Amino acid sequence: CNELMRPMKESGILCHITSLPSSNLSDGYKFVDWLRANGFAYWQMLPLTPPDKYASPYASPSAFAGWDALCDTEATTSMEEDAYWLRDWALYCAIKADQDGKPWYEWPKPLKNRDSHALEKFNERLQPYIDQQANFSAEWNKLRQYASRNGVKIIGDVPIFIAHDSADVWAHQELFQLDENGYPTFIAGVPPDYFSETGQVWETVLYDWKVHEQQQWKWWEERMKRMFRMYDVVRIDHFRGFHSNWAIPYPEENAINGHWQTGPQDKLFDHLMTLVSSPDQIIAEDLGIIPDDVIEFRNRHHLRGMSVLQFGFTGELATNPHHPSNITEQEIAYTGTHDNNTAVGWFEDATEEERTNVQSLALPDEAIQDTLIRLAKESNAGISIFPLQDFLGLGPDARMNIPGQKGKNWGWKFTWPKLDR
Repeated sequence: CNELMRPMKESGILCHITSLPSSNLSDGYKFVDWLRANGFAYWQMLPLTPPDKYASPYASPSAFAGWDALCDTEATTSMEEDAYWLRDWALYCAIKADQDGKPWYEWPKPLKNRDSHALEKFNERLQPYIDQQANFSAEWNKLRQYASRNGVKIIGDVPIFIAHDSADVWAHQELFQLDENGYPTFIAGVPPDYFSETGQVWETVLYDWKVHEQQQWKWWEERMKRMFRMYDVVRIDHFRGFHSNWAIPYPEENAINGHWQTGPQDKLFDHLMTLVSSPDQIIAEDLGIIPDDVIEFRNRHHLRGMSVLQFGFTGELATNPHHPSNITEQEIAYTGTHDNNTAVGWFEDATEEERTNVQSLALPDEAIQDTLIRLAKESNAGISIFPLQDFLGLGPDARMNIPGQKGKNWGWKFTWPKLDR
C-alpha cells in the first residue's frame, strides 16, 4: 500500500534555448517532440532575459524583459499585463541607444536621475522596444502551450541578482546598495568554495532589503508573478542569498574580503508564497556552502532543494547530502548543472577517492554518465534532471560554463543528429 502511495518519479533535461541548433524559440517545438518521445516530463532552461556582454544570462540588464534575439516572428499580442516594468525597459533601451551604449550611471545627470522633462523626448522612441517584448511574449507563450499539450513542463530560472547597468537598477535606484553617484557600495558573489579558491565576484549589485520591505516587496512580487506566468516551475538561483548574501566591497577583484549580510528571509518568502498554489512551483538552488539555518529556512516554506551527484562522492559519504543514498524527496536530483563539467569531464578530473566511490556503485561496463543518470533516477528524489550533455555522453568540450571565467562560456550547441542516441 505504501508503495502505491509513492509519487510517480519523473525526469527531465537541462538545455538552454541558445544550445538549440538555431538558438531561437522556433527550434523548441522539435525539442519538445524529442523530450516527449524519450519520456521526459521536464525541460529546464537558463534565464530567458537578455544576457550581458559575456553572453551570461545571470547578469542581465533586465529582471523582466525577454531576450528578443531568441525570436523570429512578428509581434501579435499586447503587453498590458506587464506595464509595471515595460516602459522602464523601453526607456532604458531608447536612451542607451541615444547615448551610444553607455551604462546608465554615465548618462547626463537629468537622464541618470530620471528627470521627467529629460525623459519626455524619448516617448516617441519606445514602440520598437515594446513591440519586441510583445513579439517575445507571443512566441514564448505558443511554445509553452505546445509543451503543455505534449506533457512537458517548463522549469525556468530566476537569478537572484541583476546587472548594475540594468533597467531595473536605473528605474529603482533606491532598492539597491548604491552611492550618491549611482555606483555600488558592495557587489554580489560567493566566498571561496569548491568552484574557486578566491571565491566568485559576480559584479551584480546588492539589494537594500529595508527599502524593499517598506515598499511591501512590490518589485519582487511583480518579478515572481511574471516568472510564474512564464514557467510551470521556477528555479530560484542562489537561494541562500535571501537568508544571507556575500557582500564584496566595490570594486574588489576577488571575493576574499567580503562579508555576510543578512537577507530578508521569511519576511519576503511569507509574501512570495502567497503567489503560488503549491510550493512545488519553486525549486530553491541551495548549492555551495550552506549552513543549517538556510536548510531550515527552505524547509519552513516546504521548498525543494537541489542535490548534485558530482558533489556526492567525496568526504564522509554517510553525511554527504549529494550522495545518492542521502537524497530525499525534498530535493531534485541532478547529475550536474550548467556550472559543472559534463559527467565525462568530471570523471576525467575526479580524485582517486571520487573515482573509487562512484565506481563502487556502477554496473559492469556502464559508462560514467549512465551511472550518474541511473543513480539519480534510483534516488528518493521525485524528479531527476540531466544536462543534455550528460544524456549524450559528451566530454568537457561541451561544458556550458566555468564559474569565474569570462568570455568563453555559454556557447555550446547540439546538432539534431546527435540526439539520435
